[in-house]
Amino acid sequence: MPRPSAGLLLYRRQGEEGLELLLAHPGGPFFHSRDLGAWTVPKGEYEEGEEPLAAAEREFTEEIGSPAPAGPRLDLGEVRQASGKRVRVFAVEGDLDAEAAASNLFEMEWPPGSGRLEHFPEVDRAAWFPPGEARRRLNAAQSVLVDRLLAQAGEERPG
Repeated sequence: MPRPSAGLLLYRRQGEEGLELLLAHPGGPFFHSRDLGAWTVPKGEYEEGEEPLAAAEREFTEEIGSPAPAGPRLDLGEVRQASGKRVRVFAVEGDLDAEAAASNLFEMEWPPGSGRLEHFPEVDRAAWFPPGEARRRLNAAQSVLVDRLLAQAGEERPG
C-alpha cells in the first residue's frame, strides 16, 4: 500500500476575477508532454508519526523553492488517487512569483535499462489558475479540492 502524502495548496484573491490556485507540474520524462490532468498540489510522502501539515509545509518548500506564506491553514481533507495513494491537503492564502519556483531534484535511470542515472526536478514549473482551469489541469482525484477550497474560502463556484 502506498505511503500517505500531504500537500499545501496556495491560493490568492484577484479582485473581480476571484481566486487563483497555484499548481505544480511534475518534472521528469513521464510528464514532459502531459498537461491536462497532470498538474498537482505541491505534495509528498510522509513517515508514520509525522504530522501531515508539517509534511505539507516541507514538501511545498522543496517543490516550490520557498516556504509557504504565513496564515491560517484550511484543512481540505483527503483524496485517494487512482494509484491508491492517499493525499491529505491543506490550503493557505498568499502570493508568490510562480515563475521563480525552483524545485529539488530526484534521480532515476533514464532511459530505462540504460544504466545511466539522470537528475530531474520534482516540479518543472508552477502556475496560477482560476478555479475552472485548475479543475481541468489537476490530477482527476485532486480536482475535488478546488470545490472544497471554494466552499471553505467563502467563494462562489465559478466555472
